[in-house]
Amino acid sequence: MFLAGDMTAMFRGEIYLTTPRIVLRRFTTDDALDLYELDGDPEVMRYISRTQTPLAHIRDVVLPGIIRRYEEFPGFGMWAAHDRETGEFIGWFELSVRTSSERRRPELGYRLARTVWGSGLATEGSTALIEKAFRDLDVDAVFAQTMAVNAASRRVMEKVGMCHVRTFHLEFDDPLPGTEQGEVEYEITRDEWLAHRRDEGQKG
Repeated sequence: MFLAGDMTAMFRGEIYLTTPRIVLRRFTTDDALDLYELDGDPEVMRYISRTQTPLAHIRDVVLPGIIRRYEEFPGFGMWAAHDRETGEFIGWFELSVRTSSERRRPELGYRLARTVWGSGLATEGSTALIEKAFRDLDVDAVFAQTMAVNAASRRVMEKVGMCHVRTFHLEFDDPLPGTEQGEVEYEITRDEWLAHRRDEGQKG
């Protein structure tokens, strides 16, 4: 496994945080192809979109926007995720805000390559970001959203201590299968996070 000193040389973007199995780092302008290939897997995009984002759009629009927000909202953003042992790019995690008024309640999200599904990495990365939010970023709550039919993501939200707060419906020009069942929002407040940590500690 790579140690902290090795990571600086191995990863091209500034490291945000690490977990036992994951390294999260800032995206750079050199990451367009990794994002393009991640979005090219129809199973990865099953609950997101039918169409793959063009490489040029990722390079010229998506990545510059991600990088710009690191400076606009320090501590928040989207980070490239790597396997800590092999260095392989495995997707991304985010703790995002779009305006200053959202700093107290950021959105948690992730998108991972199919090769690491079922390994617990979604839960591991999400747990670390929630802890970062409450320990270092002075937030009141963290929320996440997904399609109601996305059972796997809903299980991750529940594992990290989030609770279902609402089901809502959106209109789409080209709705995905299951859209008729709506979208769900989960949330964890600071008090709920503290209680969840106590419960997990007692289990351990």
